[in-house]
Amino acid sequence: MKRRSLVTWLLTRIGWYILTLWSAVTVAFITFRLVPGNPIGAYVTQLMQQGKYEINPVEAEKLINEYKKTFGLEGDLLTQYICYFKEVIFHHNLGVSFISFPTPVQVLIIRALPWTIALLSETTVFSWLLGNIIGIIVGWKRGTKVDSVVTSLALVFSQIPYYIVAVVLILLFVYITGTLPPRGAYSSTLYPEFSLTFFLDVAYHAVLPSLSLILVGLCGWLISMRSLAVSILGEDYLLFAQAKGLKEHRILSRYLFRNALLPQITGLAIALGSIVNGAYLVEYVFNYPGMGYLFVTALGRLDYNTIQGCVMLTIFTVLTAILLIDITYPLLDPRIRYGGE
Repeated sequence: MKRRSLVTWLLTRIGWYILTLWSAVTVAFITFRLVPGNPIGAYVTQLMQQGKYEINPVEAEKLINEYKKTFGLEGDLLTQYICYFKEVIFHHNLGVSFISFPTPVQVLIIRALPWTIALLSETTVFSWLLGNIIGIIVGWKRGTKVDSVVTSLALVFSQIPYYIVAVVLILLFVYITGTLPPRGAYSSTLYPEFSLTFFLDVAYHAVLPSLSLILVGLCGWLISMRSLAVSILGEDYLLFAQAKGLKEHRILSRYLFRNALLPQITGLAIALGSIVNGAYLVEYVFNYPGMGYLFVTALGRLDYNTIQGCVMLTIFTVLTAILLIDITYPLLDPRIRYGGE
């Protein structure tokens, strides 16, 4: 009976996962196509104004219709929806990019994804580790001057947007001290290759965007860990450990930190599942060629296929991370059982 119950629970979770994925992607598809604007008409008009093409209105209309066919914008919204998902499901084709015509969207994503993963994975993990370590110490020292100062600063910095921190860092380290590069993922004089020189240059260019993400990120983790630690300090098992005369560092690491860490692990998994969408404005500010920069650029030109590809990948990774957390969480916390057990 338990085995059947577990199978039913897993199938239910997977079913909701598929339904949620389809619903979210559908809503995103409809929403972006309802945004006012005619990108193809604007593009053709721009070509005509620049003198690249000398065509009459009839030929311009034919050119627009041809572009609509190429970019999957023919027919009404339902027709576009059916055609798009036929291409995605049966041909694994996300369409042609408007901003980088005739490059397919999946090629642009493959180019941008490694930069975002490299930048955000290390900043997410580092800010998580540092924020949790400081947070547990501050929570243990609750009510002291250290707790008051650190928590107040964390509350202030956690409310500052990433891009504001990025602008301040550019002002300090680029225009005032001139020690760090202002934009780009690597020097224009270098070509991407597997060499120590290239990797060091990439790391050098990643300092400012990484720092802007870590400064804000660790403050959020610090505040949440401190709150969890304070809520656990009154638990019976912790009081019992103190009554046994255990050393402070043992109580802090074995009892307080381990029990407060479970919700933080969930948050980390969701954060890692969300990194493929990129840090939109931070990447744009630093001209960093990741998913965030690609999305913002596509949004500015109403490149529906590229926007939909970025959003679809983000939804898929976030929902997959949540599903994996849901399945594996009982293995991390013995107090939680699979459905029906």
